[in-house]
Amino acid sequence: MPIPRSAIPVLVLSLATLAACAKGGDKATDSAAAALASPPPAAVPAPHTLMLADLAGNWSVVSTPIDGNDKSPTSMTLTADADGSGWMETFAGRKPVPVRVRVDGDSLISETALYDSFRRKGVKVSTNGVWRLHDGKLVGATVAHYSVKGADSVLHLSVVGTRIP
Repeated sequence: MPIPRSAIPVLVLSLATLAACAKGGDKATDSAAAALASPPPAAVPAPHTLMLADLAGNWSVVSTPIDGNDKSPTSMTLTADADGSGWMETFAGRKPVPVRVRVDGDSLISETALYDSFRRKGVKVSTNGVWRLHDGKLVGATVAHYSVKGADSVLHLSVVGTRIP
């Protein structure tokens, strides 16, 4: 019995589909075998849980604005104790500023009350920061909140602290 002309395209597509499935089946078998033969990927280690005792000591900290026109760095000394009760930021020629700290996983969260700004004369500022211990340095970001009215009330800074021996 002859094949009707209208069935030829259907027959050609069916044969092409069967050929593609047959080739894909070999690849699936090969990739499955390869997956079984290769070792599983290495597990990513969990981040180190930070302890305040890891940070106890004195740190030389440089804060650099990441926004605004003034990119000049500010230096201070961060004094840290093992239980979080005596943390202080000290700017040159200024009284120490108490810092409240807490640890959350691998991060140190810091906060100061209002104090006289080192960057802006005659203006009060408070800060919030997030720090991590990376290759022996404290690195992170701080947001300074200035007690002014207007658009310049917030400044974002990157911070890097190096342990003072």
